[in-house]
Amino acid sequence: MSDYQVNNPATGEVEATYPTATEQDIQQVIEQADTAYQDWRKVPLNERSALLHKIADIYLERQDELSRIVANEMGKPVAQAKGEIGLVADIYRYYADNAEQLLAPSTIDVDSGSASVEKHPVGALLGIMPWNYPHYQVARFVAPNFMAGNTIILKHAPQCPNTAEIIVDIFKDAGVPEGVYNNIFATNEQSATIINDTRVQGVSLTGSERAGQAVAKEAGGALKKVVLELGGSDAFIVAADADIEQAIQGAISGRFGNTGQACNAAKRLIVIESVYDKFVEGFTNAVSNMTLADPLKEDTFIGPMSSKAAAVNLQAQLDSAIQAGATVLVEGGMDKDKPGAWFKPAVLTDVTESMDVYREELFGPVAVVYKANDIDHAIKIANDVPFGLGASIQTQDAALAAEIADKLEVGMVTINAPSGSEANTPFGGVKRSGFGRELGTLGITEFLNYKLIRDKS
Repeated sequence: MSDYQVNNPATGEVEATYPTATEQDIQQVIEQADTAYQDWRKVPLNERSALLHKIADIYLERQDELSRIVANEMGKPVAQAKGEIGLVADIYRYYADNAEQLLAPSTIDVDSGSASVEKHPVGALLGIMPWNYPHYQVARFVAPNFMAGNTIILKHAPQCPNTAEIIVDIFKDAGVPEGVYNNIFATNEQSATIINDTRVQGVSLTGSERAGQAVAKEAGGALKKVVLELGGSDAFIVAADADIEQAIQGAISGRFGNTGQACNAAKRLIVIESVYDKFVEGFTNAVSNMTLADPLKEDTFIGPMSSKAAAVNLQAQLDSAIQAGATVLVEGGMDKDKPGAWFKPAVLTDVTESMDVYREELFGPVAVVYKANDIDHAIKIANDVPFGLGASIQTQDAALAAEIADKLEVGMVTINAPSGSEANTPFGGVKRSGFGRELGTLGITEFLNYKLIRDKS
């Protein structure tokens, strides 16, 4: 079904439906974004900054309401949703406060005359965003491009239409001119139409490998710039000297936050054998004591998965691993006694290279623990996947952490904490995790015209 729906994953009930866009809607939103760009690019930075600060203010004012809506749409516990909203405000403020410096021209040392590079916007952009962080993912794409002077067409995930409409309202309430930020309930085919329109200058997608391949193919054929943030199977390496209690807590939050539905979640726990038994005992005890609970309750850590389809897919991966010989440390899986998309956390070990799940992304509350002979073996396991988004290292030895980080084939490494995201640090990966960066100083560089001004007089 192509309609955008609020299908509450806690109850399984459809709470609202939204029709997909018509072809007339598609053309209208492209025209709006292109027309708005002609004026928006000329708006002074200080005026754009003031608007972005106002957007951040509104987010914080409506934090409780927005968090409840996210919980109803995709099952995120409200306490975690509030954290997402707080990060969104940080992102908008970061670019509001730093864009002038980030967009300043740079000079080039030349033999005669002068040379400089100016940073200009390029036009209307399409953002294709996922459901798992429905405000944060939008903010990290929109904030830098808003300040750069580009305009936005935003296709949200079909699971989050309420959030999609509310974001439009927030921008309107802040006083953002019409056409600068536009929501469209487009199908995949209509997204291809938008990408191929000559008035649209680039596309950014956060999503699956399959979606990334489709978008990259369309963008490549249209000779459009594309940024892709795709899947991940992040390693969480526990060295022999690690603070084991800290490592266990980090693994719990890193693997099971947002019910395990994060691209940079700690999906593979790789533990040096000398501390393996101690880590596994503490980790499995903690997982066994987890309770699935109503995402609208403030003290809930794990709620339902985002959809029944997502839970069914994860169950198939879990069953495949067990049938192939993986050992179950904590028995979990779909809770068929409840309506909706409830999935009990599970922990596996003895996953080998011959199993499909060894190199697959497990997007939900299933952790895989590996025993490594030594650090070199841990690094080999960490790199032996098609993904390269992020990784975590647990060690009290700074030199060892630096050595491991240098050898990991990923875009982001976090030491003594699970992977996360901050407004002022770049986010992105390598290999099949995509290309390009968002956030930090690099986040504003992706969709700019770096114009050389060379004066030889």
